[in-house]
Amino acid sequence: MSTGEPARRSTRGTTRKTTDSTTRKAVAARKTADSRKAADARKTAGSPEPADASARESMAPDPPRATVTTIVTATTDNRPGTGGDLLLPVPDEDLLSPVPDEDGAPFWEYAARGELRVQTCTACDAPRFPPRPCCPHCQSFDSHWRRMSGRGRIWSYVRPHPPLLPAYAAQAPYNVILVELADAPRIRLVGNLVTAADAALDSVDPARLRIGAPVKVAFHTLPGGMTVPRWLLERP
Repeated sequence: MSTGEPARRSTRGTTRKTTDSTTRKAVAARKTADSRKAADARKTAGSPEPADASARESMAPDPPRATVTTIVTATTDNRPGTGGDLLLPVPDEDLLSPVPDEDGAPFWEYAARGELRVQTCTACDAPRFPPRPCCPHCQSFDSHWRRMSGRGRIWSYVRPHPPLLPAYAAQAPYNVILVELADAPRIRLVGNLVTAADAALDSVDPARLRIGAPVKVAFHTLPGGMTVPRWLLERP
């Protein structure tokens, strides 16, 4: 038993060394074969074999470069000199129309008759806008629609510029005003200041826009049948 044990250990050691040597030779042979295949492929493609690492680096393709694309949308850029100022006028049917809800429907019905009316609490007589079921002052649900004189003053205004929807960009820069009613100073309505009820949104010279300027209502019917209030200067 003592004589056989060293012999078995020696055999196992020899077998392990032989296996390791065989593995290394197989790996080296695989690398050599791969290198030859790569060289043959380059020769077939007409590319010479690079001499060293620096040559291989110089032959590597350049990394992709970032590109910047400028997009110009002429239909929404109406500034002078951009080409957008040459756009033809867009008809009214391309402008947005109000979408009445249940509470505000009477406002638009009266506008179609040429009347400016504001929802008013029956209990405390306080006008409110926008229309809603309950009075914010006394919480009453009773209301009626009081007729206004149609006069007021410009409380604030803005001049929209592109980018805008195409129908509005064709008339930009136009004005959007906030009118404080003379009969109900706490009520302010949004609209446009124009030279006539059916005039374009940009018909008023911007130099004439002034906070506090007195205005009066005019009614314009859109192609879809909706009538909207617009505003005229009391002193044209």
